[in-house]
Amino acid sequence: MAVTIPRDVLFQYYRFSLYNSPFDAHDEGRAIDLYPDGERAPSPVAGEVLDTKTVRAPPKAYAAEHDHLILVDTGDTVARMLHVDPAVEPGETVAVGDDLGELVRAGFFAPWVPNHIHLGFRDPDANPYRASGSLPVDVSVDVTPVSWDGTGTVAEAGETWVRLDEPAHPQLGGSFVGIANDVDGDSSGVLDGGLPHYSGGGLLGGDGTDAAVLAGQRVGTADGRTVAWDDLTVLANGERITGIALFCGRERFGAKLVGEGIDFAVGDEVRVTIERAAVGDEASL
Repeated sequence: MAVTIPRDVLFQYYRFSLYNSPFDAHDEGRAIDLYPDGERAPSPVAGEVLDTKTVRAPPKAYAAEHDHLILVDTGDTVARMLHVDPAVEPGETVAVGDDLGELVRAGFFAPWVPNHIHLGFRDPDANPYRASGSLPVDVSVDVTPVSWDGTGTVAEAGETWVRLDEPAHPQLGGSFVGIANDVDGDSSGVLDGGLPHYSGGGLLGGDGTDAAVLAGQRVGTADGRTVAWDDLTVLANGERITGIALFCGRERFGAKLVGEGIDFAVGDEVRVTIERAAVGDEASL
């Protein structure tokens, strides 16, 4: 059984991703990360708060020492949420959109990952404290594929990431889009996940294709909506970077390049290329 996130819930957030994570909880799209604007977390679920728990996070200089778990009984399932310092207590009832608390930048985050709510669902009789074993998650929005040729100008930059102005969102704020899985020149769903810095990714709305293709170059193999990346190296203007963060966005869209050594400024023009380690050749996007 999959749990489907309604459209009105998703539209509380400017971005979501099912696969852009290295953790087991996201295997096969069994959790979703929801990215709200601001420092507070609007609830994606309605129900009774069952428990809140503070857990120690991996030590990182840029992150908080502790993270938090919030469990909510939604009736059919138990919702499991992380990365929010709870402003709710067990026994309270929350509605969709209610303030759950302040977002926490925990040590589970890579340095280029923005604050977000991690959401997964369990059967009522399953252990809700385990990190893995949640139900598959689906979304009730059609994500529009937008093609990308691997080039763009830096529109926004941080210490460990840059966002390009391409591919451009065709309707900012009005719909979710993702970078297209371009198979033989036709868009077959959108790619999701960290390419290739996380072991796998996702293909949303792929209509049964087994190919994961970025601008005409095969980058992995799809099994349903789950993708195993090929052995790849990503370069930006010839310099190796960690990779490309792929997600579904409603605002501020454009290819996001990530890496602790990334060094571009707003206005720089960038061309991304991919080296395929298996064959030793370079595939230009």
